[in-house]
Amino acid sequence: MFNTIIFDLDGTLLDLPIDYPAVCKKFSELTGITESKSLLKTVEQVKNPKTLEQIFKVWTDFELAIIDKITIHEEGMQFYRQHVKLPKALVTMQGKETVHKICQKFNLQFDAVFTREDSFIRAEQLKMAITKLDSTTKDTLFIGNLDNDEKAAKQIGCQFIKIK
Repeated sequence: MFNTIIFDLDGTLLDLPIDYPAVCKKFSELTGITESKSLLKTVEQVKNPKTLEQIFKVWTDFELAIIDKITIHEEGMQFYRQHVKLPKALVTMQGKETVHKICQKFNLQFDAVFTREDSFIRAEQLKMAITKLDSTTKDTLFIGNLDNDEKAAKQIGCQFIKIK
């Protein structure tokens, strides 16, 4: 049983058709890092604050460019609708500006939202959300779509449902 619920965004509630290879290419141009195919691993390697600022702007620009192409992920949205009255949070690697616009467009409401600006580590995002919701890990259900989501849920001890 659970009394709070945390959702992932992309691939869980909605499908965001972001061109990640193009984002990686742009990151590589900005940073000179060519070995990494992971956005997060690339960003973690950047120490220059000005470059980080540029990276976040580029990332947000790519996200905002696809707002009108986002589609609903029905399985995840069904959970959202079923538990709309429960305290709920959103954890995502999308940016705050993007999340704000997406939530407005799709009429999504959360008691707490944690984005990449808060942490790149999913387990940390979950802990922040549980604290903000004034809950415990054992009383929290996390709904995500990636193995990394499941791993983070197990790591902190909350319940997990994987969306296909």
